[in-house]
Amino acid sequence: MSVPGPTPSPIAGDDVVIAVRDLGKRFGDTVALHDVTFDVHRSELLVLLGLSGSGKSTLLRCLNGLHPVSSGSVEVNGVRVDRASGRQLRVLRRDVGFVFQQFNLVGRLSCLENVLIGALGRLSLPRYGVPTYPRRMRAEALAHLDRVGLADYAERRADTLSGGQQQRVAIARSLMQRPSVLLADEPVASLDPENARAVMELLFRVCIEDKLTVVCTLHQVDIALGWAHRLIGLRDGHKVLDHAAAGMTREDVMAIYQRGESLSAASSQAERS
Repeated sequence: MSVPGPTPSPIAGDDVVIAVRDLGKRFGDTVALHDVTFDVHRSELLVLLGLSGSGKSTLLRCLNGLHPVSSGSVEVNGVRVDRASGRQLRVLRRDVGFVFQQFNLVGRLSCLENVLIGALGRLSLPRYGVPTYPRRMRAEALAHLDRVGLADYAERRADTLSGGQQQRVAIARSLMQRPSVLLADEPVASLDPENARAVMELLFRVCIEDKLTVVCTLHQVDIALGWAHRLIGLRDGHKVLDHAAAGMTREDVMAIYQRGESLSAASSQAERS
């Protein structure tokens, strides 16, 4: 069973960091997203919820251009992602961290070197081994490991760590990019409740302390209610819920998972929220 944290107060900033307008995405004849519209503000932790196949991960990947959009627009930090050139996308992605469900660490490398990889976008030449990075970057990477509670594991191979520890290293690697936006795709899906809580607490903390905008996909409703500022629910690619997490109950959120409920009724709930 998932262990939620304390429901955070909605303290997001007023400035819009992500603006999505009438977003549509097709894969051949399959429509993955239908006219999705929303904003995300600075220092806001937004959680995307929905059944598998509802469009959560597709939406997340549209935000940094990993999936080109079919219609509508996506703007991140003032950059129109849907119109960006390859060079503009590369520059944007330096400012947008991405945390994956499967961690995507290089197992044979140390935790410290995995974190240092997050700084490669700031370097003009490739690096091979920890000593080849500037001393200031090594100190910065170690500070990020300390922040996620793993400074003592700096020299350990990444593949010797538990799943929860590896995910925290992955977050430290993303922070090494110095991002203003952090995207996380099912970051606690493979973790036990204790580690899931630790990872979500870490994401919430960096959201508030670093004023990061965090967009996270989850399946666990209790965790979403415990840590998110705001929830967006997707069903069959449609946005059917958009509401502050504070004051919502589990029953309120579970309506988006009930296949028997009409889509129009769920959409009406989103509009009233």
